[in-house]
Amino acid sequence: MGLNTLGIELGSYILVGSIFLLLLTGLPLAWVTGLVALIFTFGWFGGAALPLVTSRIFGFITEYSLVAIPMFILMAALLDRSGIARDLFRGMRILAGRLPGGVAVQTLIVAILMAAMSGVIGGEIVLLGILALPQMLRLGYDRNLSIGVVVAGGSLGTMMPPSIVLIIYGLVASVSIADLFVAAITPALMLLAFYVAYVLFICLRNPAMGPPMSREELSQESFGSAMRSVAAPLFIVVVVLGSIYGGIASITEAAALGVSAVLVISLLRRELNLKMLQASLVHTLETCGMIIWIGIAAAVLVGVYNLMGGNRFVSSAILSIDAPPVVIIMVMMLILLVLGMFLDWIGIALLTLPIFVPIVIQLGYDPIWFGILFAVNMQVSYLTPPFGPAAFYLKSVAPRQITLKHIYTALLPFIALQLAVLMIILFFPPIATWAVN
Repeated sequence: MGLNTLGIELGSYILVGSIFLLLLTGLPLAWVTGLVALIFTFGWFGGAALPLVTSRIFGFITEYSLVAIPMFILMAALLDRSGIARDLFRGMRILAGRLPGGVAVQTLIVAILMAAMSGVIGGEIVLLGILALPQMLRLGYDRNLSIGVVVAGGSLGTMMPPSIVLIIYGLVASVSIADLFVAAITPALMLLAFYVAYVLFICLRNPAMGPPMSREELSQESFGSAMRSVAAPLFIVVVVLGSIYGGIASITEAAALGVSAVLVISLLRRELNLKMLQASLVHTLETCGMIIWIGIAAAVLVGVYNLMGGNRFVSSAILSIDAPPVVIIMVMMLILLVLGMFLDWIGIALLTLPIFVPIVIQLGYDPIWFGILFAVNMQVSYLTPPFGPAAFYLKSVAPRQITLKHIYTALLPFIALQLAVLMIILFFPPIATWAVN
């Protein structure tokens, strides 16, 4: 007796339940998704379904847009291992001045520039955890504020182009990645402004939360040296984003230009060596391998589920909700928020977007706008427990006395700010779409 005798409703519950149960065993998401996909492929359709598996794998791995991902990851790996980001942080001290909370604001500005250079998140949080967190704690900054600024700022890469999250969304939703990049800039800067406003409000109300830097420390960096430190990162940002927005290069070509720019700058700074290059390439291979295997497994699972009639089942279930369309979008956001507490964003994107995006279009909404909502949602998922990978990135380099409990507690105000931005974009779509319409 085949699994198809269960019916699509019961089959859907068993499929989703199987994924979560297997994840509890500690197996990687790619293995879990792939195993469930194969069981349902052959259990529902029999041995004749093998061509479905191979065609879905071939269709995924031959997608041209995927080529941009290893390039951006390599660029981030090279930046992490060069002194470019470290010099940027030191050079930005002149902007901190004697303003209470100035170093925290400086950290957020450095974070958005780093995000605009590479679009990869984990390395940013680790680097800021090494550079910014000890300095803020040494200056007497509030522990929770320092942790929150580092983690929330380091997660801006989900929103700020060239975001890997937006690339994957554009790939799955079949929308222009360049348009997504243009649309994401305003919400990303708005999120940054919310963070900065929160820091300034807290520190101006109580300067002890973020004491200003001393005159001696400020004098360590002249205006000229600060500008020289900022020049290289700004050049990389212009090369990557300028080539895209100027119509000079595609996303994939811009990623290659970015890698070339980092290599040339590292060579001129005499930082490029065989050890650095080898470590960056190994990191790129490991990260890309994870993304590709999750993508392959998810592509097969979504393909077989759609063939089972799952997309029609989910679509009818969601559209049958007797509520305005915006409430249906809110239900989707809630589903994504809950999944974000347990799953990696790559798995969430590849499993849910093929089902959600057609519903969004059917409701008459712009898929570009929904892509920005998805990116903000995934930024929340980076911070929320129990999965919250951003917390684990920081814990790996934070002082020993800082626990995961401290980190998650510190993130609560920033999660609230992210949810506020999510709701604003939800109810005021032109914030995300004005630049592309």
